[in-house]
Amino acid sequence: MADPSSYRPKPGQIPDSPGVYKFRDEHRRVIYVGKAKSLRQRLANYFQDLSGLHPRTRTMVTTAASVEWTVVSTEVEALQLEYSWIKEFDPRFNVKYRDDKSYPYLAVTLDEEFPRVQVMRGAKKKGVRYFGPYGHAWAIRETVDLMLRVFPVRTCSAGVFKNAARSGRPCLLGYIGKCSAPCVGRVTPEEHRELADGFCDFMAGRTGTYIRRLEKDMMAAAEDMEYERAARLRDDVEALKRAMEKSAVVLADATDADLIAVAEDELEAAVQIFHVRGGRVRGQRGWVTDKVENVDTSGLVEHALQQLYGEETGDSVPKEVLVPALPEDPDAVSQWLADRRGSQVSLRIPQRGDKKDLMVTVQRNAQQALGLHKTKRASDLTTRSRALEEIAEALGLDTAPLRIECFDISHLQGDDVVASMVVFEDGLARKGEYRRFQIKGFEGQDDVRSMHEVISRRFRRYLQEKERTGEWEEGPATTGAVPATTGAVLAPTAAVPPGAADPAVAGAVPPGPQASTAPGPEAVGVREAAAPAPTGPAPAGPVDGEPAEPREDDGRPKRFAYPPQLLVVDGGQPQVAAAKRALDELGIDDIAVCGLAKRLEEVWLPDDDDPVVLPRSSEGLYLLQRVRDEAHRFAITYQRAKRAKRIRSSPLDAVAGLGETRKQALIKHFGSVKKLKQATIDEICEVPGIGRRTAESVAVALATAAPATPAVNTATGEIIEEDDGGSTT
Repeated sequence: MADPSSYRPKPGQIPDSPGVYKFRDEHRRVIYVGKAKSLRQRLANYFQDLSGLHPRTRTMVTTAASVEWTVVSTEVEALQLEYSWIKEFDPRFNVKYRDDKSYPYLAVTLDEEFPRVQVMRGAKKKGVRYFGPYGHAWAIRETVDLMLRVFPVRTCSAGVFKNAARSGRPCLLGYIGKCSAPCVGRVTPEEHRELADGFCDFMAGRTGTYIRRLEKDMMAAAEDMEYERAARLRDDVEALKRAMEKSAVVLADATDADLIAVAEDELEAAVQIFHVRGGRVRGQRGWVTDKVENVDTSGLVEHALQQLYGEETGDSVPKEVLVPALPEDPDAVSQWLADRRGSQVSLRIPQRGDKKDLMVTVQRNAQQALGLHKTKRASDLTTRSRALEEIAEALGLDTAPLRIECFDISHLQGDDVVASMVVFEDGLARKGEYRRFQIKGFEGQDDVRSMHEVISRRFRRYLQEKERTGEWEEGPATTGAVPATTGAVLAPTAAVPPGAADPAVAGAVPPGPQASTAPGPEAVGVREAAAPAPTGPAPAGPVDGEPAEPREDDGRPKRFAYPPQLLVVDGGQPQVAAAKRALDELGIDDIAVCGLAKRLEEVWLPDDDDPVVLPRSSEGLYLLQRVRDEAHRFAITYQRAKRAKRIRSSPLDAVAGLGETRKQALIKHFGSVKKLKQATIDEICEVPGIGRRTAESVAVALATAAPATPAVNTATGEIIEEDDGGSTT
């Protein structure tokens, strides 16, 4: 690893002017290319203290062995030179979009004597006009089939064209009127080029002129009683309209624009582009890239613009480019685009109206593309196997961790603290084994203590299952229900009626509808007793608020019965230490523990002062990140649902036998809980379906309910009176 100070330029050597710079490694390979308004200020940022650099930037400067720069006169020249160098050197630390060159285009070969319409893929060629890209080749062929009625342009290959010219007979399309048959001289080269130009104009969005001309000719033919010709023109108009219908109108003002949206996470980014011509979406394309450099959304947009328009000129660059974020220097990028187009180009963020709505659609497509890419990558067996092997190698495991469990804590400022447990087997999620926990052992915000409690509860259950099935071998020092490493042992679990919650450990809820209604005591936590516990296996009752476990001989897997090979926690050193301490207290030493910290994506191991840093392109890191993100999603979803239920709680919830229908009837009759509280028992009995005993229960519940916390309008500071819903917090 090179020391950046060893190749840092001397003070005063770097000019204070626009330019482009290159970092080279020890083998003189270019590893990064960048541009700057001021080379001196930009390069100085790379040679500061390494601890202050972003991890990606730190990796780049320690890989490099030298830096070079080229001074240019304007920022537009710097942008063009940067693009040229990135294309020439293909630097490993620059963002590179994986171009979708396999997307089909509708192409017109205007460089030939008789232009040809065809489907083309791959790199673009000079002298060929492209429309698209399209999602499927069949969509292009359907459009061309409709268009050939009006613009019978040649579609055959050079070999077929020469054979037809040699034989003097056109192909089938020439006989059915879908080709003007230039091969046999039915039209001159000038007439055929006029047809090709008309085809291009129509595809470029100038549709109204041709349709109006055909309709005028149709009416004229009808007046002259040339009904067959009028019918053909009518059919031509319908064909063009059907071709237009294949691309929906999205912008009513016939705008020519490209809309670019970006969806990103810590490791990857997806870009989607909609090509709008004449107010209609004429094409769509997308890229996915690894974020190998420290780049934000504006940087991703700038890279996308370079790749999208770096080889384009003329009308291929639209008048308007709509983006989610402006590049660092929008004026320079706009001028660069204008130079390539030959006229002014507007680069801006849509703020309102149809363009804003269409940008939302493009953004949604980008998010779906990123999700699809991640799903495909995760489902690949080879990739998953390599990811597990990389994790085992990085963490020093004897075998690949075929079962991984990840835990995360979620709360809102210390309220409604919950935890999640997600399970991945063979690199794929096992959602049927997900679990969620309510943290009730203490009040307030303490992620470390919460993590210790959850890990203890999960693996105490595992030990109980082992003991019940006879897999746990009791040693001389462990005579209670679970092993103890400090001399204290757990009080044995008493038998509990099916469906009830264990008084020792409660709060874990399996995912599903039963999560919000499972009964259980409010007092939870791990209770330890100093007195010796009776020996022998304890009766196994349901734990953590779950229904009674299936019997041993029914063949169904038992909850919490299978241990993971790797336990992952969402967090750094403190959370990892808490998880390891919980396992140590239970005498479990055959489960590997690690933590994944969000900010720098570092992997922390117990008792290690320095983290394990996996390469950004590592499939193992990607799998750990996916496991961690899934645990976070599962936890925050439960936390939000729990909080929403608490916010919607009402004193009427405490009335036994009062269901949702009758509660709504009471609220509808009186208007609010406040007015219901002021009503007499006789007035409550007037509500249909409410008897006197229920009315008395309602009155008692409302009279004894604690006063609700007043709601405050955060904008004005006023206290909001509870008049309209009966919900309290």
